[in-house]
Amino acid sequence: MGNDAFYLPMGGGRFESTGATAGPWSEAMQHGGPPAALLAHVMARHDPVPGLRAARIAVDVLGPIPIAPVSVVAATIRPGRRIQLVGAEMSAGGRVVARASLWRLATLSGGLALLKGTSPPDPPPPFPETGAWAPPFPGGYHGGYLAAVEGRPVSERPAAATVWLRQRVPLVAGEEPSPLERTLIVADSGSGISPALSPADYLFMNVELSVTLHRDPVGEWICLVARTVIGASGTGLADTALFDTGGSIGCATQTLFVTTTQS
Repeated sequence: MGNDAFYLPMGGGRFESTGATAGPWSEAMQHGGPPAALLAHVMARHDPVPGLRAARIAVDVLGPIPIAPVSVVAATIRPGRRIQLVGAEMSAGGRVVARASLWRLATLSGGLALLKGTSPPDPPPPFPETGAWAPPFPGGYHGGYLAAVEGRPVSERPAAATVWLRQRVPLVAGEEPSPLERTLIVADSGSGISPALSPADYLFMNVELSVTLHRDPVGEWICLVARTVIGASGTGLADTALFDTGGSIGCATQTLFVTTTQS
């Protein structure tokens, strides 16, 4: 199975998952970014309404997603000409592995009259012309997704990091990724670039990903300014500000399940 794309189209809403989707925890299980983007890919083609844009997507991961053929089915949950909610479900091996919901909102023509004193969107972090991100997963699988995404770090410290990321391969073979798809492929890495716990001693993975975009990103590179907080009971939260080279585009959050590697 080649790694020239994350997925190969099989027709009828079915896709072959390639080795490029493999996450750092296991070369047999997918990283969360590609499935989130594939759900958005299918939803974008379902019941489009002129003048509406993808504003917010939430993805719930219902279990490990194997590197195997997956099926994605979309449906309209809330129809509307100005506000619309679309949902999608991903299945693999006869079980549902992920669900997503996407809010589409109407766009306004012309300029907006913001209140005087409203702060402008944050400018982007500096973009390094060189450098490479080294994933902090000793003993993990560094092929698959980690090899299919390129990173340039701006700053890295425990539980906080700023890293520019871009995908090296298409989401679906033969198709150009949309701005939302590009964002989702890397946004799921917020917790991965800002670990608050040692990956040698703890397993921490997100059970969901929520992304809100106040505008569509431009270009291939997306910057993640991520911070991870782990509560005393072990529940974690990764909070990530998202940027393109023009400035702020939105934010992402991830709820983290935490356990020890000996569990």
